[in-house]
Amino acid sequence: MQAVDSHTHLDACGARTAADVAAIVDRAEAAGIGRVITVADDVESARWVVQAAGWDERVFAAVALHPTRTADFTDEQRSELAALAAQPRVVAIGETGLDYYWDYSPPVAQQEAFRWHIELAKSLGKPLMIHDRDAHEDILRVLAEEGAPETVVFHCFSGDVDFAKRCAAAGYLLSFAGTMTFRNAGYLREAAALVPEEQLLVETDAPFLTPHPFRGRPNEPYCAAYTVRALAEVRGVSDATMAGILTANAERAFRLRSVS
Repeated sequence: MQAVDSHTHLDACGARTAADVAAIVDRAEAAGIGRVITVADDVESARWVVQAAGWDERVFAAVALHPTRTADFTDEQRSELAALAAQPRVVAIGETGLDYYWDYSPPVAQQEAFRWHIELAKSLGKPLMIHDRDAHEDILRVLAEEGAPETVVFHCFSGDVDFAKRCAAAGYLLSFAGTMTFRNAGYLREAAALVPEEQLLVETDAPFLTPHPFRGRPNEPYCAAYTVRALAEVRGVSDATMAGILTANAERAFRLRSVS
C-alpha cells in the first residue's frame, strides 16, 4: 500500500527540473510513499509547485502565502495566488495560518491574510492547509469567525491531547510529521493515538523535521514511511493497515482521484 505525503516542499528539497522531481518521488515510491503534495510558501514558490505538479502524475500542489511572509501582502499577490489556486492540480490552499514564534509579520497582518485564504478556499471548494505555530487559540477563533471550509487540515500538528480533541470534534484533519517520532514528543504520540482514524494524515514537511532515527539530516518524502510506522505503532495496527487508512483519508480530503 502506497501512502501519501500530504505536505512537502520539493523545491526546498533541491528540485528544480522535472528530472529532479521524478528522482525524489521515485525514492519515495520505493519506500511506500506513492504520491506527494508539494506546498508553496510564497508567490514564486506557488508558480513552481503548479508547474511541478504538471511534470509528474504523482505530484499535486498547494498554494498560499506563508503567514511569516504576510507583512506586505499586496493586491497583485492576491490576484496571482487566486489564479494559481484555481488550477486543477492544486488540491489545497496552503500553507496559511498563524505563526507567533517568529516576528517577521505582525499578528494583525497574519490574521488578515489568513481570513483571505479561508475565503479563497471556500470560493474554490478546496481544502485549507493550516500552519499553526504558537497560535492555537487564534487559529480556532478565526476559523469560527469566518466559517471554516468543508475540509481543514492542520499541517504538522503540534498541539497536545486537549487541542487534538478540540480539532477532531470540529471535524478537522490532523497531519502528523516526523516530530511525532522525536523522543521528547510523547504528547504528539498521545494525540495521534486518539484522533479518529478518518481524520489522520501523514507528511514530511521536507526538507525539515526528519523523523527519528535520522533527525538532523535532510528530509525527503520517502521518510514519511517512518512516520507511517510510528502512527501504526501508537494505534496498535499493522503498517499496511495504517498506510491504507492514510491513503484513503488523503484521497478523500484532497479529492486526488478526481484530479486530471
